[in-house]
Amino acid sequence: MAQNFSWKCPRSVAYVGLLLLALYAALQVLWPSVGDPAGTAMALFGLIAVLVWGKGLRGSAALWLLLAVIGVQILSWVLGYFHHPDWVSSNPEVDRLAKLFIFIGVAWWLGGSSRWTLAIWLLSLIGFLAATFVHGEGIQDWVTGLSGRRMDFGIRNAQHSSMMFGTCLLGLLASSCRVFSYLGLGRSALRLAWLALTLVCAMGVLMGQTRAVWLALCVAIILIVAIRLLWLAKSHGARHVLRSVVIIACVLAVVGLGAAYVFKGHLSKRIEHGAASMEMVAEGNFQDLPYDSVGTRLHTWVAAGEWIAERPLVGWGGEGRGLVIDHTAWLPDNIKKRFGHLHNFFLEVWVAYGLLGVGVIAALAFWIGRGTWLAWRAGVMPGDIALFGASFFVYWVIVNQFESYNSFWTGVYVHNLVVGGLVTHIWRWQLDTDRRVFSWPRRRDI
Repeated sequence: MAQNFSWKCPRSVAYVGLLLLALYAALQVLWPSVGDPAGTAMALFGLIAVLVWGKGLRGSAALWLLLAVIGVQILSWVLGYFHHPDWVSSNPEVDRLAKLFIFIGVAWWLGGSSRWTLAIWLLSLIGFLAATFVHGEGIQDWVTGLSGRRMDFGIRNAQHSSMMFGTCLLGLLASSCRVFSYLGLGRSALRLAWLALTLVCAMGVLMGQTRAVWLALCVAIILIVAIRLLWLAKSHGARHVLRSVVIIACVLAVVGLGAAYVFKGHLSKRIEHGAASMEMVAEGNFQDLPYDSVGTRLHTWVAAGEWIAERPLVGWGGEGRGLVIDHTAWLPDNIKKRFGHLHNFFLEVWVAYGLLGVGVIAALAFWIGRGTWLAWRAGVMPGDIALFGASFFVYWVIVNQFESYNSFWTGVYVHNLVVGGLVTHIWRWQLDTDRRVFSWPRRRDI
């Protein structure tokens, strides 16, 4: 088992944990009746393993933030029980945010290994793509999608499948330098496979017709290219970096030309949909804003703001987003029947758990971001994994402004696999250097 086991764990236990992780990664989308319980066992078993064998990692910020997020949810529930007992659930439902910490188990079983991280990510990509040919109408969904219809491939809805295609596309683009710098046996087959997977994921993004994903991808891909060019300017493997940038540009050009030919006017209609609402917003005219996809979001966000203003620090408890929809008098009944969430993960956290909840999530994001930077600078995290982490962060922040992905199983799955791959390198850096992401300089380092 190719693990850098700076953290010790019996080999038999590690094999079981890695098997559970592989089942979760490969089957959560393709075969959820197997993938879901495997993921639960992997996460619970992983947390126990960290506490038992994780000397040097038990004090990690990840575990302290898990305790903090559980505490915030309990506090919000208790205060809500005394303030609005009829509107709180029968228990604190700490899993609502705690499930975002499944990455602790993922990071542990990966054992600090870049090879295993890439293998698990590839396994999840293959499992997801296989699911798009199995769920729904199978291959017929792809054929129908090429005619211009918006497709969800049997995975919750089109927004969620599009988000997953977008994540896969980012990972493939970030790995292009690794793929095209590989000179071993089978390099031609590897490059053709990369090209095929990239084109399939790009077409899936287009078929999902989710504008927030398109926007997020544009920004994230620009970031990838910009960082690649910066590395090129500093001559870090200039030939391979330049080749990577050229290949990404060519792939995007082919996808763009193909989309223009295959989808014709369908994509432009999708982009134009809601343009009138955006014009009203730009003019400050909220009174006449219709309840289309844009207007519904904005109206519910305004309603959320009213509820946040009443309890900004601790929120309304886990049912907060539903309270906003169901008990805001001026929202139309048809909107109350159709929606139960706010299409914005960060607003949902604020409504439910106040600034305390937002603060914990922000602290987690900062810890992962700074840790990724430090691990990459130290040479522990490979450049393409760090690049994917940076681009995914930008992508994830943007898409979660328009859909509550982290509140649904699809987003939880993507979040934990990506973050787990980053955190395993952060932990490896911590153990190799005996340093912490949040720490004061030691006397000898000053």
